[in-house]
This record gives sequence, structure tokens and C-alpha cells, in this order.
Amino acid sequence: METGEKIPQILGTDAEGKVVKSDDFAGKPLIIYFYPKDNTPGCTAEACSIQSDLDKLAGKGYVVIGISKDSPASHLKFAAKHGLKFILLSDESTEVNQAFGVWQKKKMAGREYMGTVRTTFVTDADHRITHIITKVDTKNAGAQLLSLIDA
Repeated sequence: METGEKIPQILGTDAEGKVVKSDDFAGKPLIIYFYPKDNTPGCTAEACSIQSDLDKLAGKGYVVIGISKDSPASHLKFAAKHGLKFILLSDESTEVNQAFGVWQKKKMAGREYMGTVRTTFVTDADHRITHIITKVDTKNAGAQLLSLIDA
């Protein structure tokens, strides 16, 4: 996906097993961040940083959605453990990851595999992408978003 494009309709599955669509947030700008895995150091730092700035982001009208291929049950535990008050969606099939272009070949310890590339998309109220963050500062993700939105 690129700046100016409209995001896909289907965003993932919530904790109750309901398919969540972009239309569910009609007229609201979105922050959609893709992350590899619940309860890993980088992903936990990113989620907690966003949570610490959630009131400021919400005050600017944004709805925050985190998406990974973890199960809804995993998301519930992750959110409860870290006091996360924003939406976490499951994309176990990786269809949403693929639609956004973040399901890519990765390398670690000489091994190649397919996985989620940490990426954040910011949209306007019509759900057109206004910003894409590919170099996410996990420890300061909330501040990184606020500086981008305020620019």
C-alpha cells in the first residue's frame, strides 16, 4: 500500500470473533499498526508506548488498531497483561498483512521465513493513507506518531 491509497475493507477479527471492517470506523482517521508477535520485547515496547500516548491520539480523533497474526485469545492476554485500551485484531490467515503489503520474506540467524514487517499506517477520515512508518521506533512509537500527526 502507498500514501494516497484507500485501505482494504477487512481489517481482521476481534476478540469476540467478529470480522472488523474499515466501514466500522466511518468518518474517523485511523492508526493501523502491524506487529510480529504478542509479548515479544519490541512488540510489547511498541504497544506500551502507543498506550501511554493513547489519550493524546484519541484527542486528535484517531482510532488505534494493532494487527498481528496472533489469535484473539493471545490478544486478550496481551492486552490484559499490559493494560492496552486500543483495538487488537487477529489476522491468522495473513490475508490482511498481505493486502497491506507487510507480509514479506524476513531473515534471522541465517534463516529465511515469511513474517510481518513492523509497519504503521496513518489514514485520514476517508481511510486514505496519509503516512506510512516503516522505521518504527518501538520504545517511542506514540511520540513518533504524535510528531508525524502534528507536523
